[in-house]
Amino acid sequence: MKKFLFLCFYLFLSVLSARELTLDTCIDKALKNHPDIKKLSLNVAKSKTFVDIAKADYLPQINLNAEYNPINTFVMPQNSQFNTIEDDSYKASAQLNQKIYDFDKTTSTIKAYEKEQNRANMSLEDAKALLVYNVKNYYNLALLQTKALKARQKDIETKEELHKQALALVKEGLKTEADASSILSALFIAQDALAITQADLNKALSTLSLYMGEKIETKTTLKEGTPLKKQNENLLTRDILAKNFLLKGSKEEIQRDALLYEATKAANYGSIDAVASYAHQETLNEYDTSLVGVTLNIPIYSGGRISAQSQQAKISKEIAKESYNAQKLLLEEEASNLLIDLERYRHTLKAKESLIASAIATKKVVEARYKEGLSTYIEVLDAASVHLYAELGLLETKFAINNTINRLEYLQGELR
Repeated sequence: MKKFLFLCFYLFLSVLSARELTLDTCIDKALKNHPDIKKLSLNVAKSKTFVDIAKADYLPQINLNAEYNPINTFVMPQNSQFNTIEDDSYKASAQLNQKIYDFDKTTSTIKAYEKEQNRANMSLEDAKALLVYNVKNYYNLALLQTKALKARQKDIETKEELHKQALALVKEGLKTEADASSILSALFIAQDALAITQADLNKALSTLSLYMGEKIETKTTLKEGTPLKKQNENLLTRDILAKNFLLKGSKEEIQRDALLYEATKAANYGSIDAVASYAHQETLNEYDTSLVGVTLNIPIYSGGRISAQSQQAKISKEIAKESYNAQKLLLEEEASNLLIDLERYRHTLKAKESLIASAIATKKVVEARYKEGLSTYIEVLDAASVHLYAELGLLETKFAINNTINRLEYLQGELR
């Protein structure tokens, strides 16, 4: 019997633990399943292949060729006459080409593609940080709506009790039917507000489940996250400019375009290559040919293509610089605005906490006076509304503070 009870208790705890959802779990599953992360991971892998392609120019290029002709007609002079002979023929050859020097065109191209790979990786990391930021927001929104549900449920219970009291006072002749009807109307409005809050909670959980790639059960409880770390406002902007993934990506883009510009300029000077070939041919006669040497290729005239490509690469480099400056300006502006908002929310938080304390005291006094017939139902409902909206306002302020801090963490490249 004891074993059976222990087993039941263990299963009960397992069920409870299975229904609890943490922020870290949501983040891990979102990073694992979200298609944007998968797509950008493939882009990183793709960018690496461009590096491998560029590095191939350092290695020998070997080609094999074979040719066979079943019928060839040969004209041969013989005794002052021309005779024709029909025979087959074949030729097999191998060529090797090794780049010796191309004025750093290949080196610059390889480095440029490495910078592009770094930029693609920065885009991936930024997408991860943005996804984490969104998951945090929807998780916190679900927590907010859960707490708002409790506050509204408590408000409904208060109005239900007030309605019962009003009906009793009507029977005693101390209140009118209008009092009871007004409180009942307020009760219906509160129930409607509860339904709206429940719908908002369901939407937040639905979006969160889409990010995670799995359904969240309706009875799932959300665990409170750890307290957010305090931001060092003096170092914040500097940290954002140093750690932001988009800004890092812009730096890599500038260096990439500068290297591509150098590679394009180097194309004006051509290249020096080592060449070697061997061929075996059999027509009417059988013979071998071989070649080993060095070639110099200098573009004399390309119809303006190389100069246009150089100009294009130079413009791209300047565009990348201005894109970096614009991105930096936007980050500084957003960080400044977020810090201003954060300071404002702290004052709002103190005001809401003070308002709650005052609303609770006022509510108790008004309800007591109402029972004695010394207050009107309007005063009672007003006191209840002030208390409710003070609680909801406090929750929304905390939510806004969390969102602001989460945004600052995203700008700093935080992945948790």
